[in-house]
Amino acid sequence: MGVNASVLAFDAGNSKTDVALIGADGSVLATARGGGFRPPIVGITAAVDVLAALRDEAVAAAGPSAGPVAHVSACLANADLPVEEAELALALRERGWGRTVEVRNDTFAILRAGVDEPRGVAVVCGAGINCVAMVPDGRTARFPAIGRISGDWGGGSGLAEEALWFAARAEDGRGEPTELVRALPGHFGLDTMYALIEALHRGRIAYDRRHELTPVLFATASAGDPVARALIDRLGDEVVAMASVALGRLGLLDEHVPVILGGSVLAARHPLLDARIAARLAKRAPAAEVRVVDRPPVLGAALLGLDAIGAGPGAHRALRAHYS
Repeated sequence: MGVNASVLAFDAGNSKTDVALIGADGSVLATARGGGFRPPIVGITAAVDVLAALRDEAVAAAGPSAGPVAHVSACLANADLPVEEAELALALRERGWGRTVEVRNDTFAILRAGVDEPRGVAVVCGAGINCVAMVPDGRTARFPAIGRISGDWGGGSGLAEEALWFAARAEDGRGEPTELVRALPGHFGLDTMYALIEALHRGRIAYDRRHELTPVLFATASAGDPVARALIDRLGDEVVAMASVALGRLGLLDEHVPVILGGSVLAARHPLLDARIAARLAKRAPAAEVRVVDRPPVLGAALLGLDAIGAGPGAHRALRAHYS
């Protein structure tokens, strides 16, 4: 006799979405992967249609065991504010996929994927930067994380823009010298920052290719450039600031607690950045344990679903084993 699906889990980012149907015993009955989840661009209905197509694909793969589930656990990009989570939860409830629905920002999926229980803090630094914390009694700490208007600094795109700013000023004499003035245009086969500025402004180099400059910044810092190094240090300080504030809000600063790092910038394990984070965090939260998440975020969304239905430790172990 087969196992019926109990949790429908979504991890939906800007560029891709993962779906998993999970049994009450923690077994993975079916999965699907598709495009990004971008309600600010296409609207909520069209964005949820992307989830619907992937949900239907997973249900078809799972067969008769995949009827309406007990709980839908959706960790979604662009659910940055509680009001946005509520709007998206309503849209998912209207689809009738499960008896209960919970929508969280996708950073919660990364946190839950990296901890054995729903307790800890996660800082994610990919294109942008975000931080959330949670404890088993349901309390959370978070930031709006919608850019400079909410006080954010960092992320791959932000680092690239900062590097361009310093390099432009170094070339025209307004700023201090830096090797970035040669390294950044050199990445695109250009000789000067002026040529790079013109190419970006005129569209000869797509502006979204800025993210290619983040690894160039790290390489320049590793080679000893003080301006590049200062930017890496500032990012490390920002990661620690977010983590320690979130820990403090939940009364965890003096406790042994995992600090999960995720996203392309932090997962790259840059030695300078790792050392800065470790040194500064040791002063703010000396008992904290830094980890880099190495499992897919959809695992975290599924674990949050198992938490919600009260599944036992055996189900959690089985699910983790599947994604190990």
